[in-house]
Amino acid sequence: MKKGYLAIVLHTHLPFIKHPEEEFFIEENWLYEAITESYLPLLYNFYKLRDEGIKFKITMSLTPPLSNMLLDDLLINRFKRYINLRIALLQDLLKKEKDTKKKENYQFYFERFKTLYEFFKNTLRGNVINGFKELQNEGFIDVITCTATHEILPLETHRKIQEVQVELGVENYKRIFGKKPRGIWLGECAYAPPVSEILAKYGIEYTILDAHGLINAKPTAFYGISAPIVSKDGVAFFGRDPEASKQVWSAKEGYPGDFNYREFYKDIVYEINETRIKKYIHPAGFKVESGIKIHKITGNVGLEKKELYDRKKALEMVDIHAGNYMFNRERQIDYLSSVMDRPPIVVAPFDTELFGHWWFEGPEFLATLLRKIDKYSEVIETITLSEYIDKHPVMQVSEPAISSWGDGGYFRVWLNDNTDWIYPHLSVIGKRMINLATQYDKPKNKLQERALNMCSKELLLSESSDWAFLITVGSAVNYATEMQRFHINAFNKLYKEIIDDNIDEKFLSYLEEKDSIFPFLDYRIFKEKG
Repeated sequence: MKKGYLAIVLHTHLPFIKHPEEEFFIEENWLYEAITESYLPLLYNFYKLRDEGIKFKITMSLTPPLSNMLLDDLLINRFKRYINLRIALLQDLLKKEKDTKKKENYQFYFERFKTLYEFFKNTLRGNVINGFKELQNEGFIDVITCTATHEILPLETHRKIQEVQVELGVENYKRIFGKKPRGIWLGECAYAPPVSEILAKYGIEYTILDAHGLINAKPTAFYGISAPIVSKDGVAFFGRDPEASKQVWSAKEGYPGDFNYREFYKDIVYEINETRIKKYIHPAGFKVESGIKIHKITGNVGLEKKELYDRKKALEMVDIHAGNYMFNRERQIDYLSSVMDRPPIVVAPFDTELFGHWWFEGPEFLATLLRKIDKYSEVIETITLSEYIDKHPVMQVSEPAISSWGDGGYFRVWLNDNTDWIYPHLSVIGKRMINLATQYDKPKNKLQERALNMCSKELLLSESSDWAFLITVGSAVNYATEMQRFHINAFNKLYKEIIDDNIDEKFLSYLEEKDSIFPFLDYRIFKEKG
């Protein structure tokens, strides 16, 4: 019997972005990049491990905004165009490139993209979610849900809307996987009362918090973050292990910063001519990243001094780093097991996009780590969070502390001088939606019902934590601000038209096509009972 467990948790999320009004919309590429660079490589490696007979366990969230995009025909057809244009670009580059090392890199990407696309088309039958389903059904991964639009629940002023965020997250999961989720990822791991009570109401058994959510719990968590606690409502809370996480996510102190790994910031789009950009990347000639990056980090040097990528050397480092990570977790578990009366668990949660998108070699690192643990470790084994609470159902009763996994540990990333204008609007339109659901319990006609349903979607999309996050970190600020305002203004326009009984059907139809999340949603979910 092993001494303890490693629980890797991958949080798989993107904000809902869909622009049918434009054939090539730059921000839609976030989805296509994530599919090409993270989701497909990870699933491909997990399938390989399964076929090798490797026993591994991983917990993965799949958020409602992302799952709705992955099931959207328009977006998936555009993804197919995205990856096939890059395959065609590589064919073009391979014909004309004279430099042997550059050609080797182009050949690597060409074969990689072709393999991943064939895997998507044939093995996954054109649906990324099929990979999640199959691996879950076979017991390798445990898929958990998330709040409806990744809202920061502690910043929500209406209890009813907090409940809707959880209820919709559960319902969306059930419609995809055919059963209720056992766990949930809270948007940004943000916790404050009454979240535990709400999770229990909708049948959620567990979630994950940052370390101080458990360390500052009342009473103090006896095992710290090395075992979950359970609230008085019966919900288990696992704590993120900072040591196990930092080695993987930190580009400065962790593995991703190794000089042999691929350089993220140097894309070939800045080296190819305008004709190729217009033909393969964007018809207007915009230098949108291709995802084809043929240089390595090299060192603390400028982009012009980056050396060409050596895939073989990078994979050698993957093997070394995976072995080092396993060794460190074994020593950690060795110690913890000597002072605990139950097997300790080390919980290591990450954004899924870290593996492949940000850290190109990340999927291979994970696969190598899982393979090594199964084959060679006599100390640790991987486990899902659901399996842990099944094996160890007795937990300390304690109330978790207010916390998030954002910078500073609380909520300043999303509520600060640059974003504080958002929340008064959300409070107002939230109250308006609750009132609409009560006042128009029986709509007068189909058009009014459509408008009420669309109101509920615009409210939910405006509550996404992603817009405030992007504004705060200074990434895609203009787009994030535009989307935040768009969803608020769209709600208010529809609200006034419903009250005035003068609905603009053309605008409504546009919103129904653009913001097509939750096709099953009934606005009455916002109606307060009693």
